Amino acid sequence: MKVSNVPFKGTREQEVRLNKVIESHKDEKGALMPIMQEAQEIYGYLPYEVQKMISDGTGIPIEKIYGVATFYAQFTMSPKGENEVSVCLGTACYVKGAAAILDALEEELGIKDGECTSDRKFSLDTCRCVGACGLAPVFIVNGEVYGKATPDKVHEIIQKYR
Repeated sequence: MKVSNVPFKGTREQEVRLNKVIESHKDEKGALMPIMQEAQEIYGYLPYEVQKMISDGTGIPIEKIYGVATFYAQFTMSPKGENEVSVCLGTACYVKGAAAILDALEEELGIKDGECTSDRKFSLDTCRCVGACGLAPVFIVNGEVYGKATPDKVHEIIQKYR
């Protein structure tokens, strides 16, 4: 699992909310997952700083929290951008050039797969089949599918979201 390239900027309000969550669950058996899920809802992701707050509040070793965060796909340690970009790497898309689309997006956004821009405007992820094989290769921005994509169309499409 990739660690965020964006500095943590949690607020006091978020910390208070997380502490309430920890307090309400900490004596329950099996409380770690619900605490982590609610923490991710509060912050949008689970950076080291949030994992440390959970560890300090529950007494659960941070290594265990990190292990859970990296084992389950529902957790992310990198924030999502205001504009979520995803490139399909399913078989049809991959065969039709999705790797070149990913390269073009990484260059256009200045980030790699799994990262978020420092201004949190964009995040970039890869995914497997999105069910648009007839439009391969595809990438998605905020749920809008861009099919029959080419690297030279990337700049124009991303500009619409800047």
